[in-house]
Amino acid sequence: MDLSIIIVSYNTKDKLQMTLQSVFQFAPVVSYEVFVVDNNSQDGSAEMVRTWFPQVKLTVNRKNLGFAKANNQAIKQSAGTYLLLLNSDVEVEAGSFDKTVEYMNNNPTVGILGCRVVKPDGTLDLACRRSFPTPMNSLYLFTGLSALFPKSRFASYNLTYLPEDQIAEVDSVMGAFLLIRRGAVDKVGTLDEDFFMYGEDIDWCYRVKMAGYKVMYVPITRVVHYKGSSSRKASRRSLYEFHRAMVLFYDKHYRGNYNFLVTAFVRFGVWLRYGFKVIQNSLRREKYVSK
Repeated sequence: MDLSIIIVSYNTKDKLQMTLQSVFQFAPVVSYEVFVVDNNSQDGSAEMVRTWFPQVKLTVNRKNLGFAKANNQAIKQSAGTYLLLLNSDVEVEAGSFDKTVEYMNNNPTVGILGCRVVKPDGTLDLACRRSFPTPMNSLYLFTGLSALFPKSRFASYNLTYLPEDQIAEVDSVMGAFLLIRRGAVDKVGTLDEDFFMYGEDIDWCYRVKMAGYKVMYVPITRVVHYKGSSSRKASRRSLYEFHRAMVLFYDKHYRGNYNFLVTAFVRFGVWLRYGFKVIQNSLRREKYVSK
């Protein structure tokens, strides 16, 4: 088996149907399997998959286990040389699978690949190629310096100074379309289930890089990300998990490198931002998690 495509769903029935339709419409030439793990959706997602896509290997959880744990359920069942994490609100295009698998076959030092991910309006989803959220990168981002100077090193987190069509080695790509080599998973393990719905992709990229592999942004194909379909249904929980993931990642990978003052400043900054976003969210008609 060449490719295992893994999709986690949570109350995204219509988007999930769109995603699966695009997967099978533009199915890879290489051998593949498709998994859907449903996290106790209440909108008929599982029934839709059973009815319209019987070839999918479906797992239905009795409660929402989170993104990392649900993906791990499928990873442990999968047989592919490569595993693709694909969001339930992503539409792929012709060649998305075969082009990226071919790139991985030709570049054995690459452990993780992400492609060009765009929003419905065609603009780049900046999270598809990132640096690790070091205290300094995060400071530039949260203070707005990265937005004010997008072509400078102040934009080191979202890498907005890199051309969108340029292949580049990066620190992290996003879990909406994340292709990982089975050998890398065997070395570093599956997703860290301490992360509930954010941060697990960055953590995986970090561990894969520490194991000696490259993480590559490869815009030889693109997918459309209808972002936020699940998160808007529970915005307060999503906001909390987003910010908790920042603290968890810092504690896991950076805390030992900094003194207690830096750690205290990081924690204060993260939770101050959380409070600000909660207030901002409550004043908006359309809730959001993060830009």
